[in-house]
Amino acid sequence: MNIKSEEEWAERAAAFLKHKLRDCEVTYVELAKRLKKHGFKDETEASITNKLARGTFSATWFLACLAALGLDGVALEEI
Repeated sequence: MNIKSEEEWAERAAAFLKHKLRDCEVTYVELAKRLKKHGFKDETEASITNKLARGTFSATWFLACLAALGLDGVALEEI
């Protein structure tokens, strides 16, 4: 893995989540509903769209998304 900038990490993490959402056939609306069950009560389709477009989100939000998608984890090689 040869990621050399914070921007590249952001782009790759966002692309990873988008890919997993497609694989799991989960929309941003559905993800918002699932995230509420994991303590992210203010998430909306728009907030998720913005976070993934910017590529800026917290590690806790990223981990909650993995949990909401029912994923056990992620290998760095996947990002």
